[in-house]
Amino acid sequence: MTERRSPSSIWLRPEHSGTPRRPPLTIDRIVDAAVDLLDEHGIDGLTMRGLAQRLTVTATALYWHVRTKDDVLDLAMDRIFGDVPIPDATDDWPQDVRVLVRGWRSAMLRHPWAPSLVGRPMLGPNVLARTEFLQAALVRGGCRGRHLAVATRTLANYVIGASLTEATWRRTADPDARAAARDHVTAHADAYPTLTASGHLDDSRWDDDLLFEEGLDGVLRAVARHSPS
Repeated sequence: MTERRSPSSIWLRPEHSGTPRRPPLTIDRIVDAAVDLLDEHGIDGLTMRGLAQRLTVTATALYWHVRTKDDVLDLAMDRIFGDVPIPDATDDWPQDVRVLVRGWRSAMLRHPWAPSLVGRPMLGPNVLARTEFLQAALVRGGCRGRHLAVATRTLANYVIGASLTEATWRRTADPDARAAARDHVTAHADAYPTLTASGHLDDSRWDDDLLFEEGLDGVLRAVARHSPS
């Protein structure tokens, strides 16, 4: 008889029915500490041992609540999504999407480690609530079936990609390094005439917020244009 294995995702496993050895340790405390560590040291800097030390508990107490680092990352990601405001639904579905996506980008930029994790299967209540709002807005815009799936993925990929690029660029916020990158392009203008003329890698030319907003407008226009209704 094959032994039944428990689900790998923390969101699909039942909660412990027993009493933990250290009652003061809760999931909320674990997630608070994990987010702090991730903000300070990134994904590679988060270890179960370091998390237990931050919480001043034993590894045994920590493992009562979470089995693996993946559990912690899933919980931390859902906490980040909880910071994304869900607006009231209106008749202006593109604006509803804009408000949600702006909040999503802001949350990702406050926690630069987050964008690279969004591709993980995410079943937390905060993630699902915001995905539900996004798709409901797109349905009000006429999206159905495959077009709804394409529109959802396109918007998600846009905000994740923009956030990841901006977060990485900001993490290397050395003005000299940025200037050197731009100078490298302009010094080879014969090879890269279009990049030189367009101001590629010149972050003083256009504001990131402006570029994000105009790109988002373009995505929404494309979604509306290809909507079946």
